[in-house]
Amino acid sequence: MSIEEIVTGYHDAMLHKSADELADLYAPEGLHEFPFGGLAPYQGREEIRAGYRASWGATPFEAQEVRRVSLHRTEDPEVVVVEQDTFVTVGGRPIKVPGLLVLRIRNGEIIHTRDYMDTSAIAQVRAATAG
Repeated sequence: MSIEEIVTGYHDAMLHKSADELADLYAPEGLHEFPFGGLAPYQGREEIRAGYRASWGATPFEAQEVRRVSLHRTEDPEVVVVEQDTFVTVGGRPIKVPGLLVLRIRNGEIIHTRDYMDTSAIAQVRAATAG
């Protein structure tokens, strides 16, 4: 898979809240980290699948759109940086969640993701879920 296909597939998985679509983009030993927000990393494709299935299943938001703001290629041909905005609805309330992904892609699979989400927007999603 090309970088473009992987990023598009990643965004489609987010839009569909499909842990299977997301996990299938990863190498078996892939690592998904959350540097902000205090979440433990997911190590390995199956942990990524299970972690996202639980997380997305427990949060009653509807993803309306995942918009790629930009894709930056780096000096390292395996690494790209993706700026994105995810538009969700929670309890009838629209919320924009800005994010940044640093993806390391090798042989058509993600081997490492650093997933930076706007923690204040995530707090808004959680508050709307609770309310």
